[in-house]
Formats: sequence, C-alpha cells, structure tokens
Amino acid sequence: MLMTVLAFLLALGVLIAVHEYGHYRVAVACGIKVLRFSIGFGTVLWRWQPKGSPTEFVLSAFPLGGYVRMLDEREAPVDASERHLAFNAQPLFKRAAVVAAGPVANLLLAVFLYTVVNWTGVEEPAAILASPVQGSIAAQAGLQGGETVRRAALVGEELEAVTSFEDLRWLLTQAALNGRDVQLEVALGEHAGTRDYLLPLSQVQVKEADAQLFRRIGLMGPWTRPEVGDVMPGSPAERGGLRRGDLVHQIGNTPIVDGQQLRELIRSSVVQGVPMAQTWRVEQAGVMRTLEMTPEMQSDGRDGRVARVGAMIGAPPEFVTVRMGPVDGLWRGAVKTWEVSSLTLRMMGRMVIGEASIRNISGPLTIADYAGKSASLGLSQYLVFLALISVSLGVLNLLPLPVLDGGHLMYYLWEAVTGKAVSDAWMERLQRGGIALLMAMMSVAFFNDVTRLFG
Repeated sequence: MLMTVLAFLLALGVLIAVHEYGHYRVAVACGIKVLRFSIGFGTVLWRWQPKGSPTEFVLSAFPLGGYVRMLDEREAPVDASERHLAFNAQPLFKRAAVVAAGPVANLLLAVFLYTVVNWTGVEEPAAILASPVQGSIAAQAGLQGGETVRRAALVGEELEAVTSFEDLRWLLTQAALNGRDVQLEVALGEHAGTRDYLLPLSQVQVKEADAQLFRRIGLMGPWTRPEVGDVMPGSPAERGGLRRGDLVHQIGNTPIVDGQQLRELIRSSVVQGVPMAQTWRVEQAGVMRTLEMTPEMQSDGRDGRVARVGAMIGAPPEFVTVRMGPVDGLWRGAVKTWEVSSLTLRMMGRMVIGEASIRNISGPLTIADYAGKSASLGLSQYLVFLALISVSLGVLNLLPLPVLDGGHLMYYLWEAVTGKAVSDAWMERLQRGGIALLMAMMSVAFFNDVTRLFG
C-alpha cells in the first residue's frame, strides 16, 4: 500500500511538473512575466522565490493538477510599464506556443522515458506462443502453441523483428482496433525452419482492448511450463493432492503442453454450470501420480464465474532482455509515443461515437493501482508506466475542450481565422460547458475505478 501511494505521488509530481514547466519555460522565452509556478491547487504547503526572479514556486495541498500564473490584464490591473510583459498583450503565435508547450512537454517526456528504457533494457516474456484458445482465430489459423514468433507485420507492410511477447501483443492490439490482418513468421523448432501464418483480425469487431479480445484472437499469453505454483489452503487443488512444483502431464486423455492449455481445460470442466471431476496425471517429486480434481466456480473478477482449482497454474514464462542502440532506441521511443498517441485519439473518437466502451476511461484510483504494480516490477516497468500516462496527459490536454489547453488553442484558431478574439460572453459560456463536460468525464472515470477495483 505504501509503495502504491509513493509511486502514485511521484508519478503525479513528475508529470505535472513537466507539463507546467513546458508552459513556464516557453512563457519566459517569449518575454512573459510569470508570477507563480504551482504543483497542485489550494492551500500552499511550501513556497520558494529565487532572488531576483519574479516567479514564486509553490507546492499546494491538492495534487491533481497545477498551474502557471502569468501577468495578464484579464485577471488583474497591469502597470503600463509592464504591459509588454503581460500574456494577453503578446502576439497570437506566442500565446499559442505557451499554451501548446505543456502537452508537448508531456509527449517529449514520453519519448525520453521510452528511449531510456530502450537503451537500458527491460525484461519481457519471450515471443513464444501458448496453446491457442480452442476455436479462436489463432487456432483456426493453425497455430498449436510452442511456436516462437520471429517477425510480424500488418498485412501489406514489411515484416519486422518481434523482440518479445509484449511487442507482439502491441501489434495485435493495434491491428484488432484498426481492423487489419496480421502476418506472423514463426520458428517451428531448432531445425524445422519457419512458417507464415495469417491472423484475419479484420474480422474482429471490438470496442476495447481487454482480455476478451485476446481470448477471441486466441493468444492469451506467452508459453509457460504446465507447472503448479502456490496452492491455496482448503482449495480443490489441496484436497486433490496437488503440491507446489508439480508438473501436469495429462488431464483425462489429453496431453498437456503448456500452462495456458491447462487453464483452458480447467475452465472447460463445467457442464450445465457444474464443474465435473477430472483425472490428472502429474509428476510429483519425480514420481508420476494420478489425482482426482474437481474444480469450483469462482468469480472471474468482472461479472462472471469460471471454474478454478485454487492454485497458480503455469510457471513463469521465459524472459528476454530487450535492449537497443542509441539511434534505434531513440527512434523506437519516438515511434512508440506516436503509436500510443494515435491509438489514444482513436479510442477517444470511438467512445464519442459509441463504437468503444466508456469503461476504457480510467481515473486516479486505477492509475494509482497501476503505479504501485509497475513500481513493484522494477524501474523499467515503472518508467514505461510513466511514459504511457504522460502520453495520455498530453493527448487529453490537446482535446478541444474549453477548460483544457486544446480549448484555448481552438480560441486562437478562431482568432487567426476571423481576426477577432472570442468574446468574453462566449468565453464564459464555453468555459461553463467545458467544466460540466470535464466533471462528467471525471464522474465516469471514478465510477469505472470503483467497479474495476472493488466490483
């Protein structure tokens, strides 16, 4: 819990500070007087003003945001001798640059973070495929599990090396959401050569990238040994005689090749809502044993129930270190930022027209949960998390909502086209509407957080 709180607060501090520093740095470069740089809102907890600087730097009590307050005649009277330092007196291009600088700073931070991870390396599951879900797209394509994906691409594009299972998962996500087919080049064995497979993901009509999407594709995770992990006290696994470290060779007449297949066979034990007994052949401390196992129905963490035995199924997957050179790492960092940004925008557009679920909207509780989980996995995973949230923050602030930076840029676009600034009356109406829409989005995000974490 403490790690979650600290990781969340650090993430907020970094992302807000970078965003506001973008506004601040460009404002100073444009000759605008900055009165206050604040991380957070409300009661000031700490303040500091460098000698000879007009800017007061403060840390405030409510951490969900920040602001840069500039000299502005619309907020308070400005002495004639300082009017040239006021934000509202600047040319249009300078005002637009100051407003755009915050989101741009977040996107540049994401490029930097992805690049650092690419340079230092990150441990990720190898791109070895688990047994596909029965009847899924992968199964129908002929994949059986155990294949190592060497290269992949959207159909019509050049095949590129697949560095890890996460790399493959990202490609499949983009393909499914954009209605594109995927071509895979897989190694069949050490001396068996390679073979191409086509996954017709253009046939998949999806609203969100969730576990059900990957169940339909059939590639739920990387290959794992069908080994038993921790066994819960009083569970069907314990009653049936399973022990940590047991290797499952067979259920009924079906040979077991990996953990994914084993989990699927446990799920499929249900007949008319009741789990049936299964005969397991397991290797226990070097000795082959036959065990009778009857799974139990348990919550799947969403709205349904599935058959489980009360034990961790599947050993940890094989991991590889993904590391890139200076140029490739920087390029991939920029490309990943672009891909995540464009995917975020497309998902937002789909939610607006009803083609994607609003359950995709996450709030601070979910972000805090992911912050803690990513921090527990190591620095590289935490930096990837920061990069993802930084992209989301940058893209969100560029939306044309009146209370966001993108809304102000829309005002400036109107001014550039018509030669007139948006009137105060219209500005007030738009601000009220923007606040109402933003509050509605925050309410949806909070509801999603509660149902996702506590539902």
